[in-house]
Amino acid sequence: MNLDELYSELTLKGGAKLVLLVLDGLGDLATKEQGYLTPLEAAHTPNLDKLAKDSAQGRMIPTAPGITPGSGPGHLGLFGYDPLEFQVGRGVIEALGLGMELKAGDVCARANFATLDAKGIVTDRRAGRIPTETCEKLVALLSAKIKKIGETEVLIKAGKEHRFVVVFRGKGLEGPLTDADPNREGFPIPTVKPRDPANAKQKKMAKLIADFYKAALPILAKEVPANGFLMRGIAHQPEIPLFEDRYKLKPACLAVYPMYKGLAQLVGMEKIEGPQTIAEQFHRYLAEYDKYDFFFIHYKYTDKAGEDGNFAAKKKAIEDFDAALPILLQKRPDVLAITGDHSTPVAMKGHSWHPQPVLLHSAISGSDKLDRFTETGANSGSLSVFPAKFLIRLMQANGRLFDKFGA
Repeated sequence: MNLDELYSELTLKGGAKLVLLVLDGLGDLATKEQGYLTPLEAAHTPNLDKLAKDSAQGRMIPTAPGITPGSGPGHLGLFGYDPLEFQVGRGVIEALGLGMELKAGDVCARANFATLDAKGIVTDRRAGRIPTETCEKLVALLSAKIKKIGETEVLIKAGKEHRFVVVFRGKGLEGPLTDADPNREGFPIPTVKPRDPANAKQKKMAKLIADFYKAALPILAKEVPANGFLMRGIAHQPEIPLFEDRYKLKPACLAVYPMYKGLAQLVGMEKIEGPQTIAEQFHRYLAEYDKYDFFFIHYKYTDKAGEDGNFAAKKKAIEDFDAALPILLQKRPDVLAITGDHSTPVAMKGHSWHPQPVLLHSAISGSDKLDRFTETGANSGSLSVFPAKFLIRLMQANGRLFDKFGA
């Protein structure tokens, strides 16, 4: 019997309410330039501080030591799925999050509008974070002129700001492919290649991506600042066990950005649409409280500020979250976990491998006698450092949702 089989055998159906609050990219680094404080440590967080006194804390490794995860692996780990076993392309996640109905054989790519110089070098990977309205206009332009490449149908849909999705629908297609994204400025858009050089379907898909670029880049050539685009997470949809079957919990998702809705939908969570701010998300949680056993609530702005290298903005995002937290606590769940899907240190302006802090609160979580929820405090917490894929199991245990193992 493997560990997942043991957990499944011990899992009980109960009446506990579980909430997972994810401050995207929460973890950070204390550096000399930042006065040896992280944004979480510098932030004024009276509500998190109050919870901290009656909670357990620790740090989580999102994937494996030294490996920097994308948002997909980061969240799948939080949902209890080993991100090394269940590898999902970002394009699939984004397409689902935008409400696109995928068919068997569809290959999806997550795309960013970008700025290119005259030599095709990427000078801004996000095209200055163009507004969503501009993205929608550019997507409409591409969609009107590129409906097919050969016999393959091309579906393009706008996301938020600079993001959009491209779905290729035809015969004999398969991913995953390498990214058409240098992942930093100062380099040209790389040519995509099959992850498996011997796979004929991946070879065909790589040629389709190249042909799509040949058709699309001239259409955007005169646009400012979004005269190009990058593509990553080019893959087809894998089979993943449903969250409700795995944990005997009816799950719901409250997220604003499409990608996180897509991740939730991928494992069978019901998307609750409408709320746009964290306060609105918490109010909707109160309204939906009786309908679900598990709530995944996602907050983006900590990650966004970290990627911008903006310490003050990340600190403020944490304070805004903290100010709204009492709304949720009007109906305090039996188990509450607060963490990030990964770290996004301001000093690095991107995701990192550093363990993210986690706070776990329940009637039986115990107290680590810590006055605040911070990276430094979490280092001394009773949860220690553990793989993120076990967080949901600790939440189940704190909800008394496991039978005893052995005599």
